[in-house]
Amino acid sequence: QVQLVESGGGLVQAGGSLRLSCVASGRTSGSYDMGWFRQAPGREREFIAAISRSGGITAQADSVKGRFTISRDNAKNTVYLQMNSLKPEDTALYYCAARGPLPIPWTRSRAYDYWGQGTQVTVSS
Repeated sequence: QVQLVESGGGLVQAGGSLRLSCVASGRTSGSYDMGWFRQAPGREREFIAAISRSGGITAQADSVKGRFTISRDNAKNTVYLQMNSLKPEDTALYYCAARGPLPIPWTRSRAYDYWGQGTQVTVSS
C-alpha cells in the first residue's frame, strides 16, 4: 500500500512555470513506476508523463514534450513534474499515480493502482 500527496499547484500566467511534487508514504516510491496525469472539467483523464523505478526511463505526452520534465528522488520518496512555458490549455487537476504490476502500458490510467488527491493548476492568458 502506498499513499500519494501532490503539491505545488496554483495560478500562473501563460508562459510561466510551476513544479509539482508528489510525496509517497507507505512502501517507498522506488518500488513503483510513477506517472502524472491531468483532468480538465468535462474531459477524460490524460496521460502527461511517466518515470521508471530507477528514473532511467521517462516518457512524456506529445502535448507537453519539450515543456514538462518528470524526475524523481527515491531517497525523498518524491516525484516531480517541472512545467515550463505553461499554456491556458494546461489548466487542469494534476494527479500523480503509482503503477501496478500488470503489463499495461504506462500511458493508460488503468495501469496505476494508487492515486493522489490531485493539485489544481490554473494558467491565465
